[in-house]
Amino acid sequence: MKDCNCGYCVGGEPLAKFGIKICDLNVSQLILFKEQSKPGRCIVAYKDHVSEIVNISDEERNAFFADVTRAAKAIHKVFKPGKLNYGMYGDTGCHLHVHLCPKYEGGDEWGGTFTMNPGKTYLSEEQYQEMIEKIKAAL
Repeated sequence: MKDCNCGYCVGGEPLAKFGIKICDLNVSQLILFKEQSKPGRCIVAYKDHVSEIVNISDEERNAFFADVTRAAKAIHKVFKPGKLNYGMYGDTGCHLHVHLCPKYEGGDEWGGTFTMNPGKTYLSEEQYQEMIEKIKAAL
């Protein structure tokens, strides 16, 4: 099931407002979050437009969290954060997804939860592509 108003479902311009698709995983897609005040921040979005984790089977949930784990391992390998925050909200975009937000010891927001969209750091297309290639290589 897809929602024609959802950036995770349709990609293109709606997705480009906040992210860049890196690749498809087993039951989800990996997206680089454009706001990069926390280098390596990504989103893992489930393949179908469902709102809640309880809306999918146990098998699909396990596969989704395997995708989250695979992405987390790649972020740890490439960016070496001191901690990775995992955020599941969906209050404004009712599509099952997880924010993977690297935190760096002594850095901004260390020891607390991350700001959803601080709007501080945006990169050039070349810098985004370089990050994407490093993440893909680490998957």
